[in-house]
Amino acid sequence: MTDLTAGTRARVLAALRLQRIETPSWAYGNSGTRFKVFAQEGVPRDPYEKVADAAVVHQLTGVAPSVALHIPWDRVDDYADLAAYAVDRGVSLGAINANVFQDDDYRLGSVTNPDPGVRRKAIGHLLECVDIMDATGSRDLKLWFSDGTNYPGQDDIRARQDRLAAALRETYDRLGVDQRLLLEYKLFEPAFYMTDVPDWGTAYAHCLELGERAQVVIDTGHHAPGTNIEFIVAVLLRAGRLGAFDFNSRFYADDDLMVGSADPFQLFRIMVEIVQAGALVPEAGIAFMLDQCHNIEPKIPAIIRSVLNVQEATAKALLVDASALAAAQRAGDVLGANAVVMDAYNTDVRPLLRELRTEQGLDPDPMAAYARSGYFERIRTERVGGQAAGWGA
Repeated sequence: MTDLTAGTRARVLAALRLQRIETPSWAYGNSGTRFKVFAQEGVPRDPYEKVADAAVVHQLTGVAPSVALHIPWDRVDDYADLAAYAVDRGVSLGAINANVFQDDDYRLGSVTNPDPGVRRKAIGHLLECVDIMDATGSRDLKLWFSDGTNYPGQDDIRARQDRLAAALRETYDRLGVDQRLLLEYKLFEPAFYMTDVPDWGTAYAHCLELGERAQVVIDTGHHAPGTNIEFIVAVLLRAGRLGAFDFNSRFYADDDLMVGSADPFQLFRIMVEIVQAGALVPEAGIAFMLDQCHNIEPKIPAIIRSVLNVQEATAKALLVDASALAAAQRAGDVLGANAVVMDAYNTDVRPLLRELRTEQGLDPDPMAAYARSGYFERIRTERVGGQAAGWGA
């Protein structure tokens, strides 16, 4: 990193100090594929233990101060108590994720179901999640719907959009003035013929109809192969409607692998758009969240590695010489412009990040620090017995 000017180094470090990455409670539990969930030792048995694990990730990385909850997987008797527990451990409770995709009643959809009784049940859960937000102090309600159809003619497509709009409106109107609705989209699965919120345009259209506190979530695993996700990022940033990311990686479909593991260059390109738009700062309102399932790898190290991957992609994006890039673009210098981007991507930023952690009083190598901490040896002993948390638990 000796080739960086003092000014560039200071600018990049200042931006990285402000970065925040939210980890998901469900990533700390057992998870798997539709074929098998592989149990691991030491996984949390309840939301309190999930928060404790999230606190360890933040202690080691310094950039993961909040943990998202998923309801009902993280249901507790006293959410204010859980929030206080989190604060005592140096973290806070983040987005509240609704779940209207696991009950048998939702076989034909939740909020778009042709049965008004099922729709009322689903909306009731969304409103319950807002109540939980009130108790936890959470800002964001994150909604993903598995709703859709498997066969042509199964249901009226326009009617389902009307039902979706009505449910979103009732939920949006229940939000507090400082709360937001984040709408996620997914190309397919589990609905195979038609998904009710299949793409960013559908999500954007509904958010526009709702109001300014309705924003779109980009899950990086929810697109068709070859989709230019950074284009979607740029368009939503321009419209002021990008509310959050669910970061993960995919090889084929919604694989939920560690972010930056399958295509680190894609993650870098996304972060370039964020940096160029000045949207990295917390005031921009974009929640950078992980949404991953750690099937065969140990949970906490995988989440630490994911956080580090986002940091590295961000640091590289911050190294893009904006002035040189703009000059090359104005001149129509195709190769010159591409070289500016590639020079940043090919820079080894790990020494800079180690410097940042040392400055913050952290171990420069969070992965090694976790391995030395003895935390896993402790939780594998303490958490024997009881029902381990897992996907769907």
